[in-house]
Amino acid sequence: MPILYRCSVCFWALPLLAVWTCFAQSLSAADHGDWLQWRGAHRDSMAPANPVWPDGLSEQNLVEQWRMPLGPSYSGPIVLGDRVFTTETKDKAKEVVYALDRQSGDELWQASWDGAMQVPFFAMANGSWIRATPACDGERLFVAGIRDVLVCLDVNNGEKLWSVDFMDRYSTPLPGFGFASSPLVFEDHVYVQASQSLVKVEAATGNSVWRTAVGEGGGYDSPFSSPIIATIQGKQQIIVQTRLALKGIDIESGQELWSQEIQAFRGMNILTPTVFGDRVFTSAHSGKSQLWSVSQGAGEVAEAWSNKAQAYMSSPVVIGDNIYMHLRNQRLSCINLQTGEEQWRTKPYGKYWSMVAQGDKILALDSNGKLLLIKANPQEFDLIDEREVATSSTWAHLAVCGGQVFVRALDSLIAYQWQ
Repeated sequence: MPILYRCSVCFWALPLLAVWTCFAQSLSAADHGDWLQWRGAHRDSMAPANPVWPDGLSEQNLVEQWRMPLGPSYSGPIVLGDRVFTTETKDKAKEVVYALDRQSGDELWQASWDGAMQVPFFAMANGSWIRATPACDGERLFVAGIRDVLVCLDVNNGEKLWSVDFMDRYSTPLPGFGFASSPLVFEDHVYVQASQSLVKVEAATGNSVWRTAVGEGGGYDSPFSSPIIATIQGKQQIIVQTRLALKGIDIESGQELWSQEIQAFRGMNILTPTVFGDRVFTSAHSGKSQLWSVSQGAGEVAEAWSNKAQAYMSSPVVIGDNIYMHLRNQRLSCINLQTGEEQWRTKPYGKYWSMVAQGDKILALDSNGKLLLIKANPQEFDLIDEREVATSSTWAHLAVCGGQVFVRALDSLIAYQWQ
C-alpha cells in the first residue's frame, strides 16, 4: 500500500507539477527584465516595477554576485535575456565588446576593432576611452566607437554584421571628444548623433536613410546629448539636443519640426532632454534650467519657466511633478516642474551621478564609487542608505533590471543581486 500510495500521488501530481513549472517559468520570464539601451527601455531611467527594491543597501539587501576586471570605459552596461554587454578600450589601441553570462559573469564572446584617440588636454582627466552606451534590438548590438564609427554585432556570437565610418561617409573630421552620444534604436532603425549631425540608419544594413541638423555645433564639434523618442502635441518625434539647440525631428522624413536655441558654455549641452507632458526640460553647463512649451502646429516654442540651476553631465529623473537633477556644482537638486521652483539642494557629492528610479525611490551611482538609495521627497533630501560599491571611479550609467544592479567601474564590471 505505501508504494501504491506514493505512486498514485506521483501520477496525480505530475500534471500539476507541469502546470506549476510552466507558470513559474513564465513568471520568471516576465520578471526577468532587460535593459537594452542608454537609461533603459524608454531612455528615462525608470526601472521595471518588479522586483520591488528593498529599503537598504546592506550586504544582506544587495549581494555581490560577480565582478570581471576590465580596461577603462564610460559606456554603461546593457542587458538582454541571459547576457550582459559591456565595452572597454584596451592598450589605448582597440575597442573591445564583451558578452557575459548574466548570472556567472563568464565570457560568452568578445569582438574588437582598432579604435583610440586623445581628447583635448583640458578633458584629459575624464579619459580618452570609449564613451557611448551601446543599444540592442534583441538580435543586433549597436556599438558607437570613439572614432565616430557605429559597429553592428550579432548578439549570439559577436559576429560583425556591418560597420559605418561616419567620417568617411560624410567627409567630416574626427570629433574632438569622440563619439559621445548613445545610439537610439526604434523599430527598424538606429538614430545617432554623429558626424556633426543626426543620422537615421537602417538597423539591418547600416545604410543611411536621412541626415539632418547638420553642422549644428557652431564650431563646437559633435553633440554630447543622446536623443529620445517622444510624443509632443500628438506628434511622435525625435527630441534631440545639439551643441546649440533643442529640436524636434520628424521620424520619417528627418524634417525639423521645431527648434530652440540653448545657451551653454562652449556648446556643453550634455544631458538627455526630458519630456513632461507637451513640454521639454533641459539644463546647460554655465546656462540655466528651462522648461519649453511646444506648439506643434505652428512649430513655435515658448519658455514656460527658467531658474539658475546648472546641469553638467548627469541626466535627471522625473517622479510625480518633480525633477531630481545632479548639478554642475555637484549637488542634487529637486525642482518642481509645474512652477520651476527649486525645492531643496544638497551638499556636494561627486562630479557625476547616474540615476535610476522605481516608484518613489532613486538609486544613484556617484562617480566616486558610492551607491545611494534616496526617497523621492519634494520636501527634503531623504537619504535612505549608502554604500561603497567600487574603489575606482564610476562614470558609466547604471543598469537595473530583473533583480540585478550592474555597476561599470573604470576597472571592472560588477553584478549585484537584490535580496
